Amino acid sequence: MIILKLIRESFLFAYDALRQNKLRTLLSLLGVTIGIFTIIAVFSAVDTLRNNLQKSVNKLGSNSIYIQKWPWVGEDNFPWWKYLQRPVPKLRDFEQIRRRSQTAKATSYEISIDNRTVKYGSNTVDGAQIDAVSHEHDKVLNFDFQDGRYFTDIESRTGSPITIIGYDIAANLFPDGTAVGKQIKIMGRKVTIIGVFSKQGDDMLGISTDKEVLLPLNFAKNVIDIENEKYNPQIVVKGNDNLSDVEVESEVRGLMRSIRSIRPGAEDNFSLNKSSILTNSLDSLFTVVNWAGLIIGGFSVLVGGFGIANIMFVSVKERTNIIGIQKSLGAKNYFILLQFLIESVVLCIMGGLIGLGVVYLCTLAVKAAADLEIVLDMSNIILGISISVGIGVVSGIVPAYFASRLDPVEAIRTN
Repeated sequence: MIILKLIRESFLFAYDALRQNKLRTLLSLLGVTIGIFTIIAVFSAVDTLRNNLQKSVNKLGSNSIYIQKWPWVGEDNFPWWKYLQRPVPKLRDFEQIRRRSQTAKATSYEISIDNRTVKYGSNTVDGAQIDAVSHEHDKVLNFDFQDGRYFTDIESRTGSPITIIGYDIAANLFPDGTAVGKQIKIMGRKVTIIGVFSKQGDDMLGISTDKEVLLPLNFAKNVIDIENEKYNPQIVVKGNDNLSDVEVESEVRGLMRSIRSIRPGAEDNFSLNKSSILTNSLDSLFTVVNWAGLIIGGFSVLVGGFGIANIMFVSVKERTNIIGIQKSLGAKNYFILLQFLIESVVLCIMGGLIGLGVVYLCTLAVKAAADLEIVLDMSNIILGISISVGIGVVSGIVPAYFASRLDPVEAIRTN
């Protein structure tokens, strides 16, 4: 009961200090508010970016190896001239890996043609991405259908004039919602739509089927040179479920070096990319951003802490005679110390809550404006409140100790 009474009185004193000296208190709280806002805003922004980017990275598959000409992440001194001379993955490479691999669950050869226009009657969609893939594409990349189906093995092998289109393309070309069975013209050829992908929404890495037109590789083979570098050919190897990506990558590297007759000790003339490369790079980047936000916010909190300490010293001076009366009536030193310490913590928590409130309002504004899923974890909220409590203790301990050591007689005489 004594502790509860002490907390109640400390809250009342803190409220009284805010009410009587609004401008002074708010200016002092501003530093804590800005500091907590900066720290939590940066952490929330990083968590949001990490969450959305990780969703994109997860689409690449946790156990998939991408054989490409260029690496996804460059070295410190990026030797672009070496990568420029590399050959792109060829159909021969694909066939050899598919035949010889012991770790692959599925293997796909894929090409991509960006920014094409797709028409049906008077309806047009610009910026479509045309992808041509071998049959096991559906096993190396996960996607769902809103309508229709995937290619059959016979359709893939014979290069049937069929296609699967993305949600946005179907919505714009066929407002009535009946895309399956219709014919559209792609690369000068008529193809029949057999499926429509489910809507995926915007993706931070651009990995989305919403504007995709998917064709069998053998159909595209009769129309264009699918080994041409401008179509960004790649081979995707999906490893068996009981194997790690390291094991799959090791086998694929050995196979590619053998297929391309690379001498022992010579550098690879291909890149093996996987989702963990992006994840590790993102983690390193976000760690730096987190520390930057913590340092910048820390300075603001430090300034706010000095402001709170100043308020508490002024509060001790203004209530010196009250302290003397309390001590003359039997109040112990720890009671006086806790009274002012709790008051300091309460003021800092108020500043922290204001900062958290501003962050929350910003998340609502960003979500409404950009339709982006904002992450404001409970851990960040707890962190903000914990920092506020810590600053309150550090800022209030000296003034509180000074108040607790006052002589009651001298304190009562103070005007």
